[in-house]
Amino acid sequence: MKNIVGFLFVSFLLVSCQQKILPSDISKINGYWEIEKVVFDQGKDKNYTINESYDYFEIGKNNTGFRKKVMPQLDGTFLVNDSQEAVAVHFKNDKVFFDYATPYAKWSEELITVSKDKLVFKNAENKEYHYKKAAPINLEGDGKKTK
Repeated sequence: MKNIVGFLFVSFLLVSCQQKILPSDISKINGYWEIEKVVFDQGKDKNYTINESYDYFEIGKNNTGFRKKVMPQLDGTFLVNDSQEAVAVHFKNDKVFFDYATPYAKWSEELITVSKDKLVFKNAENKEYHYKKAAPINLEGDGKKTK
């Protein structure tokens, strides 16, 4: 009996801790994001300590926009190309999905978490992609902050 009560308590705790994402939260995604890690469905993590590219999201008020790969430069600028993925955001059964499209493929990811500095997506293979808000590159190492 104690095991059943414990299981129900843990299950309730996990369900109640899941973030409820509101339409107003989508604007937090706009900007530059750096991948931190990928969590595979077997529970293994792949950490990314250095990234050569960031993801740039731009989602408008109509919940459509694009995602583009950009490469940060030491002077604070980004190298970009014309390649990008069209994004459409939709809400279904208290969940938020990002539908991506390119001339070559279409796929969808569920938005699990969003805040001003953290972003988590889950794809169809149950891989979770954890992002952090990108910060300027600082190679000075003298304690000075970069703008």
